[in-house]
Amino acid sequence: MKSVAIVIPAYNEEACVDELTSRLKAVFDSEAAYEWSALIVENGSTDHTWEKLKAISEKNSQFKILKLSRNFRMDGGITAGLEFVDSDACVLMTADLQDPPELIPAFLRKWEEGYENIYGLVQERQGSSFLRRFNSRLFYKIAGSLSDGGIPANASDFRLVDRKVYETVRGMTERNRFVRGLFAWVGFNSVGVPMNRPPRFAGVSNASSMKVVELALKGIFAHSYKPLRFISAFGLVLSSLSLLAMVLLAILWFFVGVPFAGFGSIIALILFGLGMQALMLGIVSEYLGLVYEEVKGRPNFVVSEKIGF
Repeated sequence: MKSVAIVIPAYNEEACVDELTSRLKAVFDSEAAYEWSALIVENGSTDHTWEKLKAISEKNSQFKILKLSRNFRMDGGITAGLEFVDSDACVLMTADLQDPPELIPAFLRKWEEGYENIYGLVQERQGSSFLRRFNSRLFYKIAGSLSDGGIPANASDFRLVDRKVYETVRGMTERNRFVRGLFAWVGFNSVGVPMNRPPRFAGVSNASSMKVVELALKGIFAHSYKPLRFISAFGLVLSSLSLLAMVLLAILWFFVGVPFAGFGSIIALILFGLGMQALMLGIVSEYLGLVYEEVKGRPNFVVSEKIGF
C-alpha cells in the first residue's frame, strides 16, 4: 500500500480547520487503497487555530501537528512540512479550502498514470477582486517571460508530488524560497489539472497586497537574471545613443552653430537619466538583499512543538 501525506500550512484558520479535516477524512475514506496522513503546520497563529488542531490530532491519529515559533509565511510553512514528510507522495494545499480536497483523487489518477508533479491549474478565481485577478495575470505574464516559461501560467501551490520530486526540493537549502518556482525548476514529468478556486470557506485572507507584491518580486528575482541583464543592455544602448548624439551635435556645431538654448530638454534628459539610475539601483538592491539573506544562513523555519509524531 502506497502512502500519501498532506502538508497544510495554517495561519489564523480557526474557522476552517474543522471543515478542512472533515473533508480530508472523506477523501481518505474514498481512496482506501492508499495509506493517508496529514501534517498541518500551525504557522504562528494568533487565534485559536493551535488549540483546535491539538483537539483534532487527539481524536484522529492520521493528523499530525507541527507548531512553528512564529509566522514564517506560507513558503516557510510548506518547507517545514516537507522536512517531516516520509511518504511515497505528498500533497501541498492551503487551509482555507480554496484548494478543494475533492480534487486530490484527480491528482492521484495522474500520479497513477506516471506523472510526478501534478499541480492545480487555476481557471477561475471565485470571490477574488478584480485587482487581485489582474495582479495574478500580470505576475504570471512577467514571471513566465523572465524565466523563459519556467513558471507555468496560473499554476497553483496546490499539487501532488512524487517522493523523488519533494525530496529534491527539500534538499534545496536556499533561504529565498518561492516554492512554486522551485517545483517548476526541478522539472520531472509534470502536468496541470484544471480547477476553479472557490472563495475562502470562512475568515479573511491573511495575504495583504504588499505581501503578495513582495512574494511576486521574490519569485521573479529568485528565478530570473534578466532584470540584471536589462541593466547591461540598457547601458549599452544608452551609451551608443549618447555617442551618436555627440557626433551629430559636433557636426551641427561645426556647420550650423548652436541651434537652440535647450535648457528644458537638458533638464528633462537629466531627470530621465536620474530616474533610470534609481530604477537600476533598485533592481541591484533587490538582488543584493537576496544575497544578504543567503549569506546570513538563518533557517527557513523554527519548530516550537510537535504532536502526533
